[in-house]
Amino acid sequence: MSQKNETTILALTLLLTVGIVGGGFWWFTNNGVKIGNTITQNQQTGSKDRISFGEKSFTPGEISPVKKEGVQAIAAKSYDKAIVNFTAALKLNRNDPETLIFLNNARIGSSKSYTIVASVPFGTDPNTSLEILRGIAQAQNEINTSRKIKGVPLRVGIANDDDNPEIAKQIASSLVSNSEVLGVVGPNTSDSTLAAGTIYTSGQLVAISPTSTSVKISNFSRYVFRTVPSDFMAARSLANYMVRTLQKKNAVVFFNSQSNYSQSLKSEFVSSVSLEGGQVSSEFDLSKADFSAAKSVEQATKQGAEVLMLAANTETLDKALQVIQINQKRLTLLGGDDVYTAKTLEIGREQATGMIVAVPWHIDGDPKSDFPQKSRQLWGGDVSWRSALSYDATVALIAALERNPTRSGVQQALFSSDFSTSGASGTIRFLASGDRNAPVQLVKIVPGSRSRTGYDFEPVR
Repeated sequence: MSQKNETTILALTLLLTVGIVGGGFWWFTNNGVKIGNTITQNQQTGSKDRISFGEKSFTPGEISPVKKEGVQAIAAKSYDKAIVNFTAALKLNRNDPETLIFLNNARIGSSKSYTIVASVPFGTDPNTSLEILRGIAQAQNEINTSRKIKGVPLRVGIANDDDNPEIAKQIASSLVSNSEVLGVVGPNTSDSTLAAGTIYTSGQLVAISPTSTSVKISNFSRYVFRTVPSDFMAARSLANYMVRTLQKKNAVVFFNSQSNYSQSLKSEFVSSVSLEGGQVSSEFDLSKADFSAAKSVEQATKQGAEVLMLAANTETLDKALQVIQINQKRLTLLGGDDVYTAKTLEIGREQATGMIVAVPWHIDGDPKSDFPQKSRQLWGGDVSWRSALSYDATVALIAALERNPTRSGVQQALFSSDFSTSGASGTIRFLASGDRNAPVQLVKIVPGSRSRTGYDFEPVR
């Protein structure tokens, strides 16, 4: 493909990217809120300004006047007024998890509660943050409207870490110093989890990440757990499918050398393909300034590659989407869980159909689970794997708090060989490594209407 054509595709990709922020799968967005006007907070913002129990909203863009009044009311400790405001705000936008969390916190008021905090990248990745918070909000809402934790409600704080390892560490220090905080859900990326994990470990505060998949997190700390399977599981499933099902043995990998997650998935995939009797003939670093999608695909084709594996992370997704467009469905496409976004469907469209992506969970993956129905009733639509695994992380903390509502008690409960609870994606147990021994779900991009893009991710049966 000519340089001119590649430039045209890049421009189209960027144009679409700007145009669809806040679009795509509705469950990847915050309906009724203009996400396009995101302003990232200055990294020097004090960590206390990045943590809220309802007295400030991190939702980018304009929030409704009634939600704003609720935030002001909870800051003034006018809890009855806050309850009225947040209830009205939810009627305007039922799938806003921040509002539901603030409402439940307002109902608790100044009463005794057990506290956990979600560490999410609101400033840089609002859609992922909302997905994660939907799972946490659902778990909080369920426990607080039923038996509570032996009669004590769950209070949830939200911390905006911008997916920045240094900011995640600052937030971790603040949470460690707040003795009321008994557990953390997050951070989102493997880089932030590894950075903040050192602080949580020294402060003996448990953090359960629902989305960090790097193999480096295994055995990293006795205080860092995760409800998502590691990249080892995803890579093994993709390699197995490639060699045994697709009967293809030669792949190339696109990855970001600056991302722990991307490096981890790439390395595990190379090893897994080799074990299956195949080979990875080239690796292309998406983070390089001179990366060319056209030249990379051309080189892969000349080397006899049959498969393009996209181990892109969020920061390099746009370049991976260029690869999809330039490939023109000539070579088979595989991808890791960061490719599982509305943007991939919106921009990839027909060129992305047939692509196989490894994710930890899919809403149609287990017909026996009652979580999909409950989440649809609450949010008015489908949720993503990030919501399901965040729900599981929160449910795990709740189960640990029921055993012993102290920091050391939570850690001991999760680490115990007899710990077990039920979540969105089945039974939740943790290995001594902090990992959860759970399978991944392969999904395929197919034409469909559920996402409102004309394409959907459907489970591979």
